[in-house]
Amino acid sequence: MNMKKLALTSAVVLTAAVSSVSVNAADTVRIATEGAWAPFNYIDDSGKPQGFDVDIAWALCEKMEADCKVVTQDWDGLIPGLKVRKFDAIIASMSITEERLRQVDFTNKYYSGGLRFLAPKGKEFNLEELDGKVIGAQRATLAAQYLEDNFMGKSDLKFYDTQDSVYLDLISGRLDIVLSDELPTYDWLKTSGNGDKFEFKGKSFKKEDEIGIAVRKGDDLKEKFNKALDEIMEDGTYQKINAKYFPFSIY
Repeated sequence: MNMKKLALTSAVVLTAAVSSVSVNAADTVRIATEGAWAPFNYIDDSGKPQGFDVDIAWALCEKMEADCKVVTQDWDGLIPGLKVRKFDAIIASMSITEERLRQVDFTNKYYSGGLRFLAPKGKEFNLEELDGKVIGAQRATLAAQYLEDNFMGKSDLKFYDTQDSVYLDLISGRLDIVLSDELPTYDWLKTSGNGDKFEFKGKSFKKEDEIGIAVRKGDDLKEKFNKALDEIMEDGTYQKINAKYFPFSIY
C-alpha cells in the first residue's frame, strides 16, 4: 500500500428510498478518511479510497439520501481540515477522546478497538519493562500517547506519520517492538512475506476505546449520522460490512 500525501478525491453519489434522516439534496457531504490504515481505509490500485470506514461512509450516506464525496487527508491534518471546513466529517477510525472532544463533536461509536504490542516471532519481551528498547507507533494516536505516558525517558520512542512507516521500520529491524491498534494489525499480520514474520505480544488492552465520526461543533450532521448508524445496525447492513473484513464482531 502506497503512502500518499495526495489531494485525491473520489466522488460517490448515493441514493436510497425516502429516509427520516435525509440530507438536503442540494448539499454534498464531504467525508475525509486517511487512506493509510488498512483494512479500515486505504487506497486501491485504481487510486480510490476503500476499506471498512469507506464502506460505512457509503452506507450512511445512502440512509441519509445524501450526495457524498470521499476525500483523503493525512492523519495530522484531519481535525484541522474539518475545523476550517475543508470537509464536513471524518470517518477514519478516529478514537473518541476528551482532548479531541474539546475541538470537535463525535457521533456514537461505530466500532471499538484496543491496543496491542507486536514484534518478531520468537522474541520474548517483558511488556512492563521495555527500558532501552526502541518502540514505534504512529504519531498522534492512542498508541503514541500511551507510550509517551508510560515509557518516555526509559525507552527510545519513535513516532511516524503513517502506520505503513511503522511497519517498514519494524521489518527492517530499526524497531524492537511496536504498539498499534489491534484490529488493523490483525489484518497486517496475515500478509505473506512481511506481517507473517511477526506476532502479537501480550494481550489487548485499552479495549474501552470507541471509534466515532467527527463533525464540527454543533453541526446537525451528528444526529443525522447517529440515526443512520441505528438504521444500518437494525437492517443488517453493518453486520455485512463487518463480515467483509473480520470473522468476528468489532462493534
